[in-house]
Amino acid sequence: MQIIKDREIVEDNWLHLDDEAELVSGNITISLARWQAEHEILVDHNGSLGLRLSGNDPLEEIVPDLASFSLIVLIFPVFPDGRCYSFARLLRDRYDFTGEIRAQGDVLHDQLFYMTQCGINSFEMANPEAIESALVAFDDFSESYQTTVLKPEPLYRRRT
Repeated sequence: MQIIKDREIVEDNWLHLDDEAELVSGNITISLARWQAEHEILVDHNGSLGLRLSGNDPLEEIVPDLASFSLIVLIFPVFPDGRCYSFARLLRDRYDFTGEIRAQGDVLHDQLFYMTQCGINSFEMANPEAIESALVAFDDFSESYQTTVLKPEPLYRRRT
């Protein structure tokens, strides 16, 4: 499957494991429930580890374990659910997470620019046919007035 990562279309090298699935080596993502239940086993996993979070998950509970994850997948189940925007911003600004943050689910073309401003740098689109046309969304706007993860100063301070 292809995803958008850092504004390029790339092959996804992550396997999303269900909670009941057998652990395999390689790059895997798991749910918060599985991380909490199998923490001791997963710490020694042979490969990179990613965590899937929904807007219902308590972000603060994973903060002490952030160094264990190379990828945080934020699940956007429906268009109007924006809680994971806040998660991305907190992960980057408050918790200094430097790994990959991926938006998964109901990710629309119109949201991509704003998601990048919050710190999301990869996208697993629900409609894989839209992936090529989605690349132009990152250039929908040339500037943002507010502070963002990408531009931490407001526009009036960036003006020369």
